[in-house]
Amino acid sequence: MLVSRLHLPTLREAPKDAEVVSHQYLVRGGYIRRVSAGIYSFLPLGVRVLEKVKTIIREEMNRAGAQEVFMPAMIPADLWQESGRWAKYGPELLRVKDRKQAEYCVGPTHEEVVVDLVRKDVRSYKELPVNLYQIQTKFRDEMRPRAGLMRGREFIMKDAYSFDSTVENAHISYRGMYEAYTRIFTRMGLDFRAVEADTGNIGGSMSHEFQVLADTGEDSIVSCDTCSFAANVEKAPLAAGKAYAFGPAAAAEILDTPGTKSIESLCKLLGCQPADTIKAILYMADGEPAVVFVRGDREANEVKVKQALGAQELYLADAEWFAKTTGLPPGYLGPVGLQGRVRAIGDGELPAMPHAVCGANEKQKHIKGVIPARDLQDLPIADLRMAIAGDPCPRCAGQLRAFRGIEVGHVFYLGQKYSKAMQATFLDENSQEMPFEMGCYGIGVSRILSAAIEQNHDARGIAWPVSLAPYEVTVIDLQQGQGVARSLHDELQTQGIDVLLDDRDERPGVKFNDADLMGFPVQVIVGKKAAEGIVEVKIRRTGQRLERPIAGLVSELAGLVRAGRQGKPIEVQ
Repeated sequence: MLVSRLHLPTLREAPKDAEVVSHQYLVRGGYIRRVSAGIYSFLPLGVRVLEKVKTIIREEMNRAGAQEVFMPAMIPADLWQESGRWAKYGPELLRVKDRKQAEYCVGPTHEEVVVDLVRKDVRSYKELPVNLYQIQTKFRDEMRPRAGLMRGREFIMKDAYSFDSTVENAHISYRGMYEAYTRIFTRMGLDFRAVEADTGNIGGSMSHEFQVLADTGEDSIVSCDTCSFAANVEKAPLAAGKAYAFGPAAAAEILDTPGTKSIESLCKLLGCQPADTIKAILYMADGEPAVVFVRGDREANEVKVKQALGAQELYLADAEWFAKTTGLPPGYLGPVGLQGRVRAIGDGELPAMPHAVCGANEKQKHIKGVIPARDLQDLPIADLRMAIAGDPCPRCAGQLRAFRGIEVGHVFYLGQKYSKAMQATFLDENSQEMPFEMGCYGIGVSRILSAAIEQNHDARGIAWPVSLAPYEVTVIDLQQGQGVARSLHDELQTQGIDVLLDDRDERPGVKFNDADLMGFPVQVIVGKKAAEGIVEVKIRRTGQRLERPIAGLVSELAGLVRAGRQGKPIEVQ
């Protein structure tokens, strides 16, 4: 392909709404254009990257035994009503009516449709397992779409659904998809972690997120510095601290602490540290008030809190509402003597504290000298805190490290959640009707473009992994009319290399800047020494530049590119 024939509208400046690097470079590099908030058109370069992503996904999904289908984007409401999600999903579900006033939604996910498909066609355990996948446009009406393709309203997704006869077989399918995802993201050349995660709105009992590591990621993840454990901080289990072995000690003392509703103001008044205090967080759990207590330097994990309280709905409570409902003073709540006045629960780290300061459940008062192992024996204890770097690993003697990540894939074991609700059954070996055991497996196809750039860029632009690059090699012709660059382009193309020839009548600086901005992995610069049989090769990711003889160059580059397609970094020796 020639640059002079390619629709490639690059920009010198990023649009004002592009806050993250990937959004800026995708727009500036001529990959996408905004249509409206969270909705984008993909230009020729963007489509080429999407197709690279789709090809890798299809090859590995097919290799794992999944079969491709294509389901409708518009889903009738009655299917979602069968599963119970029509009323529960929330405002992100775009609901519409046709001319006959029948209700539909624009599919954000396709569990209901695929269950309906399989329950009509699969009747016997002999026909199982079945794993169906599609690559399709989805829509979720995000309240605040942001970060370009990272958090859009319309997006491209690969979703797969497995159907099995037993829990054991379903776990085999789950493991097969986990391994397929590992191969997919490895081939894409991404630095990623598979982490234990919460199942969220999809439901189910087991899930893993595949997180691309990037400082700009929305998700916080932790991994062990010794073993293979990794988890989203919302999911990471933390062991209870060893209870403090208290001996004879003075009784706790009530202090006047006016104007100390925050941990910061309390520590300033008493000269203590946040780790010496107990913090109260006020919640509304299924419409009832509840208080969660954690160490003052910790944050409560709402996923864990929701599970510990057995709540379907959990929200931070309004302080005024809480005070009127319970008669207790927000800002001065503590676990001592609270039993019976409001539902309360404490984090497993509290009993390990040798001493603590906490609210006295009276306005303007706190209690000093509390020994939790002694004074909080009636307080229910659970794992409620958010994991942070330095916490002990729950699987070994190692410590947790913290990372930021961008979720690009998610695998769920659903069990019978949807098959039972929608009466999707098969006949087992004893001719008994049994609900399918299900799993679902998603990959954010369009989001991968943003994630890859967030991990692979510099001040000049994108540095694509070879396996995702729209063009693997660009030949930059600085000696137009001599035919050397065109000859190299044609030979590389013959070798099956995706190659782009910059044949424009532009200054060298413009061509170099565009090549760096768009992120082509290998640049072949045909300059003055071409007449001597020498060209310059630049590796975009490392900035490595070497002069190479034209003779044998095509074969050398073909070998580098083929290795890069498997996710390996490339460099010229």
